[in-house]
Amino acid sequence: MSTASFAENALVQVENQVDPDAKQGPAPQRRRVKRGTWQTVVWFVVLIAITAVVLYPLVWLLFSTFKPNSEFGSNLGLLPDAPTVDNYIKVMEGIAGVPMWRFFANSLIIAVGTVIGTVFSASLAAYAFGRIQFKGLGIFFAAMIGTLLLPFHVVIIPQYLIFNQLDLIDTFVPLLLPKFLATEAFFVFLLVQFIRQLPRDMDEAARIDGAGHIRIFWSVILPLIKPALITCAIFAFIWSWNDFLGPLLYLTSPDNYPLPIALRLYNDQTSTSDYGATVTASFIALIPVLLFFLVFQRFLVNGVATQGLKG
Repeated sequence: MSTASFAENALVQVENQVDPDAKQGPAPQRRRVKRGTWQTVVWFVVLIAITAVVLYPLVWLLFSTFKPNSEFGSNLGLLPDAPTVDNYIKVMEGIAGVPMWRFFANSLIIAVGTVIGTVFSASLAAYAFGRIQFKGLGIFFAAMIGTLLLPFHVVIIPQYLIFNQLDLIDTFVPLLLPKFLATEAFFVFLLVQFIRQLPRDMDEAARIDGAGHIRIFWSVILPLIKPALITCAIFAFIWSWNDFLGPLLYLTSPDNYPLPIALRLYNDQTSTSDYGATVTASFIALIPVLLFFLVFQRFLVNGVATQGLKG
């Protein structure tokens, strides 16, 4: 036996003495892989089951748009017994002499105006609270936060009286004007917290170059808080699109009704309710919200992740 072979045999004997299971080295790895595969399969099954439960109401709503009125109340299953597209035809024709596209356009005008006004006014107010030192800053900021505690029903009567005196009832102005005056304290507070995490050295550098507050706000602050602005835009759009009480109070003409008010016309308890048209109009009203969220949700996730890394 050569010296090399003797050394290899001696090394194997020593390894066996130190770790008797060394010869079975690959076995634990196979067990880990097998256990990991089963865990992955179980997790996928659980996630698919949870997703099915969460999405079932939406899928049921989609298939119910093809049910005739006679099946509502008798067929609670997923699939219609006699599929029909009459519900879509009735919804597109409109109700109370107003076509469906008019309700859709009214909702879109109010929602887009709300997003523009909220993002513009909230970002300006947040810059003032987050970057400008002025007398009474703490008191004004506390008063702004205090408005979060006021329910909408407390201020709705004074606001209605003011807009009624200005002869602005049955217009979009009462729904849009407050959005341009930074009345959404939640969004202002969110942007203030985001701005305060930005280093002030950038402001100082811009000020040395001769920039004022407007230039610093537009060229330095706004690009850095873009994820927070998109987060505000998403929530403002969804809240405005689904708002029912505000349009019900300020709008009186069917030509100015948005989609949430139009849905009530299809399901009037004082007359015959058209459940098929109500379900179909509800499904159509959901589509813009889903598309808006799917397009911008990656910015929402990015904003949350970025906020967690700052500081």
